[in-house]
Amino acid sequence: MPFNGKSGKFNASINTVEIGCGEKAIKIGGENVLPFYTFDAAIENAPKVGVMISDLGLDNEPAGVKAYYEGCTTIAEVAKKAAEMPGADFVCLKLEGADPNGENKSVEECIEAVKAVVDAIDVPLVIAGCKHVEKDNELLNKAAEAAQGKNVLILAAKEENYKGVAAAAGLAYGQKVGAESAVDINLAKQLNVLISKMGVAQNNIVMNVGSAAVGYGFEYVVSTMDRTKAAALGQGDKDVQMPIITPVADDAWNVKEAMASEADMPAWGSQEARGIGMEVSTAASVLASGSNAVILKHPTSVATISKMIKDLM
Repeated sequence: MPFNGKSGKFNASINTVEIGCGEKAIKIGGENVLPFYTFDAAIENAPKVGVMISDLGLDNEPAGVKAYYEGCTTIAEVAKKAAEMPGADFVCLKLEGADPNGENKSVEECIEAVKAVVDAIDVPLVIAGCKHVEKDNELLNKAAEAAQGKNVLILAAKEENYKGVAAAAGLAYGQKVGAESAVDINLAKQLNVLISKMGVAQNNIVMNVGSAAVGYGFEYVVSTMDRTKAAALGQGDKDVQMPIITPVADDAWNVKEAMASEADMPAWGSQEARGIGMEVSTAASVLASGSNAVILKHPTSVATISKMIKDLM
């Protein structure tokens, strides 16, 4: 009998969200097929790759990252260099210095870094907080204001602080809102509903449904993304039709495979190569599971994942 292939194209689709301004603005989402299923229907907006930089500078970064930014002495110079990284579509500024359990930088000091980055680059910008709920509530409000007119994505509004963060980013200052939940489709949907009820348009919301490095409970991440895409496309559930962004860098570079020194684990080989391997493996896996954008930091990882996306599209 002849084989009659069936199209996997769905009637529903993922929302298209635009980040940035001008010619270098990017669009994520918009597909009505499973990840990379271009044989079922055209995918207009390929997944995007972002480069993470930190307001804490480069002291604790891998050698390859430090080498790439050699000569950069300010956050503005680092941001500009990140924007030029081969394969990069956007820059993500992480304001981790604000963490009260770390350097506890003032909100004012962090906002100066935001302003410097905004002025230095012309590519889309994602602004991430320090993951301290109370500090991020104030910090991300001010960051949204400082980047007004730049159509940035603010990461992230959580269940504990979504009212303040989403109101500032999505309503007061016209930015995109990142909704972050903890690897559970029900929590992700609930947060989307709450933010939408505040008046934030659904095509101004991007989800971070949670992440983990491969091998570290990663099956929960995959199953959550699979279920989210199945509900969005197969069931036409509008409350989970937001595109997904996944910050990969922190998870990948903070596991033992990436952190153990060559002196401690000589049999494991190059420490930096291990970190790159974790970052690339994790990014490739979340993209195959449904993420529409990933955030990385090593130049080799960015180039590798960018090439993978182009080869599969």
